[in-house]
Amino acid sequence: EYVYAIDNFDVVIGIGPAGTGKTYLAMAKAVSALQKKKLGRIVLVRPAVEAGEKLGYLPGDILEKINPYLRPLYDALYDMMPSDRVMDRLQSGVIEIAPLAFMRGRTLSNAYVILDEAQNTSPVQMKMFLTRLGENSRMAVTGDLSQVDLPTGTRPGLSEALAVVGEVEGVSVVRFSHADVVRHRLVTALVRAYEVP
Repeated sequence: EYVYAIDNFDVVIGIGPAGTGKTYLAMAKAVSALQKKKLGRIVLVRPAVEAGEKLGYLPGDILEKINPYLRPLYDALYDMMPSDRVMDRLQSGVIEIAPLAFMRGRTLSNAYVILDEAQNTSPVQMKMFLTRLGENSRMAVTGDLSQVDLPTGTRPGLSEALAVVGEVEGVSVVRFSHADVVRHRLVTALVRAYEVP
């Protein structure tokens, strides 16, 4: 269902527990579209929200600061392309790392855009991101509403998006469950254990 949605809708939101392959499949489709020249570039976006720990000041330029947050996207990318090709495409801008905070005002045309960990966006950020879609572009939004790292009391932008975009033509929402987990066999058991109140 997820692969079908990614192939047939301009915006796909994949939600569900850890280990279901949401990010990996989105990245595979993005790399495939790039290699087949269906789209001209890949834009990888992730909110810079820490998972319950404060990392403090990170040294370096903006790419070095955001790199730790984008590691899961890099892992998937390096699984699908040789490292020298990844580096060449990063340097040429064919693959772009774009912090969510710097997306306002942009139009992302001729691109495959992936927003990972969307449960850590605010409603304002999510609306801003979704409205960046340009001509000849696709968006894949992934998230797990059981792993929200926003301050207590903050409603995730992903929750609001699910309520708003459900009937919008061209948008598909795919919901994964613990039955879709493809990581280590214990991940399914762990996801189920955490679902018990």
